[in-house]
Amino acid sequence: MKIIVVGNGKIGLLLVQQLSKEGHDIVVIDNNPQKLYYTQEKLDVAIVVGNGASIDVLREAGAASCDLLIAVTNSDEINLLTALVAGKLGCSSTVARVRNQEYDREMNLLKSSFGLTLAINPEKTCAKEIFRLLQFPSFITRSSFAGGKAEMVELLVPKDGELNGKRLDQMPAILNKKALICTIERRGEVFVPSGSTELMAGDKLSMAAATSDLPFLLRRFGIGNEGIRKVMIVGGSSTGLYLADDLLRAGLSVTIVEADPEKCSQLVERLPKAHIIHGDGSLQELLEEEGIADMDAVVPLTGIDEENIMISLYAKSIGVKMTITKVNRIEYLKLVGSANLGAVVSPKSLTANEITRYVRAVGQSREGSVETLYTISNGKAEALGFTVPDHPAILNVPIMQLRLKKATLIASIVRNQQVIIPTGQDVLMKGDSIIVIADPRRMISNLTDIFLENGGAS
Repeated sequence: MKIIVVGNGKIGLLLVQQLSKEGHDIVVIDNNPQKLYYTQEKLDVAIVVGNGASIDVLREAGAASCDLLIAVTNSDEINLLTALVAGKLGCSSTVARVRNQEYDREMNLLKSSFGLTLAINPEKTCAKEIFRLLQFPSFITRSSFAGGKAEMVELLVPKDGELNGKRLDQMPAILNKKALICTIERRGEVFVPSGSTELMAGDKLSMAAATSDLPFLLRRFGIGNEGIRKVMIVGGSSTGLYLADDLLRAGLSVTIVEADPEKCSQLVERLPKAHIIHGDGSLQELLEEEGIADMDAVVPLTGIDEENIMISLYAKSIGVKMTITKVNRIEYLKLVGSANLGAVVSPKSLTANEITRYVRAVGQSREGSVETLYTISNGKAEALGFTVPDHPAILNVPIMQLRLKKATLIASIVRNQQVIIPTGQDVLMKGDSIIVIADPRRMISNLTDIFLENGGAS
């Protein structure tokens, strides 16, 4: 596909990195020539210096014949205008990052007025992810599939509990409900386990299960899942505002610590039921005075990754049950580790994943295109959602006989509202919703991509 990316900031650069790896023809537009030259040299993509909303600049970039334009500058107005102009020039599809909350409330009107095929709000997406994680404090990540009926979750094996020291082939004797452990991350290495694999304390597991079974499975695993009632948010950003609104509507107690007095005034007006504290949330003394030790969860959402990490580490050190840390530079996780930091969210990665999923779906007009895409194990694996098409070679054939590519796994099947954790004897049927685990280097766009050439029954 020919794709134009307008905006060479953090999200734009990550998108260009992902999409160029997948073999697309990329043109990047930005006002900053130095950033563009760096991107061009590093990723070997075409560049155009200028305002992405300019007709002349878009024409120079080839908008009239491009398949997709993605506008991710720091300005909502420029992103919307760029999408509108590109559409008028003949661009087939347009995606825009729109962050303003007032615009978000009128998104359906904006999409139709500006010809958008997809609008992304990173802050709102991040807040929704944090809210989902707070529902299950033991999980590091949660990824939803099949309309929320099935989930892929990540969790750590605790020292005490039923998982530590057990082989995977012993799981059916421990559980009354089915779950599939898809990958294990151990000492920085990710692998697909076999039945003889023995779990160890500190392993990070990715597990597929029915959403309704998650509380039961945690109890059987001996992992605590006490409810969250009191949450402290450090940083009154848009993400914090979206999150606080969701938490308050769910009946939780919310405290927000914000250093900017003007933002505090806005928060008091927008969130009358929240406790708004004016102060520097990076200061331990302030956090202690405001009762951080009594909180069930602490969520640092400042604009500085290092501050967020240090706040979470401090909260963990004094016994706070759960921390969820906003981190844009994922490489920091290799230094800190999930065991110490707990759950981590990245607005940049969430946004890039959503747009990448859309790009793959747009590039595949036939049935079986990828519908949901999440990265797991710090980007070392992908969990993808598909609806099974009418493909005779793969229907009603035992999974053990399907010619799946190496390191590819069918993790769950949703059929007639029921979640099936498949064995080798189960079959795929037309209309099934399935989760597939795969190596991200395979760049899977369609369900047929998981099979060997001339795939189907062996």
